[in-house]
Amino acid sequence: MTPNSPSAPSRRSFLASTAVAAAAVAGGMPLLAACGGPAQSGREGATGGKALKAILPKYLPTHLVEPDIPSVNGSSAGYTELPDPLATSVKGTPGRGGTFRAMTPIWGTVPKKDNAYYTAVNKALGATVRFDPQDGNTYQEKIGAVLAGSDIADIVTIPGWNMQGQIRNAIVSKFADLGPYLSGDKAEKYPNLANIPTGAWQMSVFGGKLRGLPMPAPVIGNAIFYRKDLLDGLGAKLPANAAELLAFGKEYTDARKKVWAFDDLWTCVQKIYGVLPDAPHYWRLDGGRLVHKIETAEYREALAFARKLHDAGVVHPDAEANKDADAKIRFTGGRTLMYNDGTGAWQGMVSEQSKANPEFDMRALDLFGSDGGKPVLYQDPPAGIFSFINKNLPKERIEELLALVDYTAAPYGTKEFQLINFGVEGTHYKKKDGVPVRTDQGVQEAQPSTYLFFASPPSVIAFPDFPELVKEYAGWMARQAPHIRKPLFFGMQIVEPQRYASLYTPFDDLQKDIRRGRKKVSDVEEAVNTWKKSGGEELRKWYADILEKQGSGQ
Repeated sequence: MTPNSPSAPSRRSFLASTAVAAAAVAGGMPLLAACGGPAQSGREGATGGKALKAILPKYLPTHLVEPDIPSVNGSSAGYTELPDPLATSVKGTPGRGGTFRAMTPIWGTVPKKDNAYYTAVNKALGATVRFDPQDGNTYQEKIGAVLAGSDIADIVTIPGWNMQGQIRNAIVSKFADLGPYLSGDKAEKYPNLANIPTGAWQMSVFGGKLRGLPMPAPVIGNAIFYRKDLLDGLGAKLPANAAELLAFGKEYTDARKKVWAFDDLWTCVQKIYGVLPDAPHYWRLDGGRLVHKIETAEYREALAFARKLHDAGVVHPDAEANKDADAKIRFTGGRTLMYNDGTGAWQGMVSEQSKANPEFDMRALDLFGSDGGKPVLYQDPPAGIFSFINKNLPKERIEELLALVDYTAAPYGTKEFQLINFGVEGTHYKKKDGVPVRTDQGVQEAQPSTYLFFASPPSVIAFPDFPELVKEYAGWMARQAPHIRKPLFFGMQIVEPQRYASLYTPFDDLQKDIRRGRKKVSDVEEAVNTWKKSGGEELRKWYADILEKQGSGQ
């Protein structure tokens, strides 16, 4: 399993990975969480420069279990086996007998309270965590209601996509500043937390203070997947530029047989054209001037190419109709040959199809520049899901809770990781050829998306039951990694003033209308002019001020 294998820049991909593995981090999520700059009273702006460095924990990587496939340029390391014996990352029992309430999202069936999994983990923690899991599909509404009141759990998980409206302000006002416990050398007390990369901690600064406990994400978490088993049978050659991708679509789409070459590829089409996808706060420097993605020639070129795919009839009609929830079904059913998704879905689909269709062979296409040259790939945000500690807890309770979180953040190959992610051997899983296989009780009870939400270890690719997938996945990421660069405001929690909140919204509908043939690419010009007059130019100055005062995240 992979503790943070990511996912796409969307919660949909996150859900796909949690169904079969531990919780994933959606990369590419909008930077909506609250964070502050001194000029904005902690409610809007960003924290950077020396002020940021003083807040962050000291990075102390651990090397308890060496990977089979090392990291390359920041790519996730790969583990093809479960170590035997398992390493130990936490000495003794971290808890002091306390009882804590936790609020986390959950997708699927809520486990029974006081089950064998909770009992075993709480015994190992030396404390009792009582979960109040909430439906992830309506989590934002629940969070908003809870944070508006006074009855707030001791530790609360908030995904980045839920940090909207007043929730961002509540993060600053309701949750504890963890800097006194974790900043700088203080992190040495919690070695598994100190093992979390600095970028993830940087994303955990809200309102000028270190408030979040992060789930780290990989450097790239979205891919175009293809059915190698089907393409081999067709004798198909993989495309290596935009023109070849279009030609591939025309050649292998057969509507009469209900087979289309593609599902919706928009996210990765933007990557092919060097555009940072799904990021309304994306800016770059062009001749010393800040330029938003919607103003760039690359954005228009990506739209024009996506429109060509539509006009050629090579995109599945259900994808054109925004029936995204069925994309995986279309892919596994052979109705599409390529589709775009978060890499967190990879292991889940391979695992599912290993019994249903043993011939199923899913691979990720190496990304390319539109002209066939080297791609320009922007790194995903280093974290997108965070947990927060109630500020009303006394110091000794916060310290105890941090010790528990340190346990849940144990890296792959440790006893602690195995317990959190799989439960008790013989009860929740059994080993078959050295691979943990979940029992029915394990599927029902041992949901790592509970404890693991508190904080999780660095992103790795670890599927001992599918070692060939580990090699393929880790190899793919390693090949993409040399082409990855950090966007201008990488890792900076930026909160725009509320008056700009809906400024980008019209472009969500416009790009769909253009790609689906309802409007022209040239319509972008008028929309950009409206954007500028409606506040875009003011927003440009606002970001320029951040850049001047705080520096970039590169």
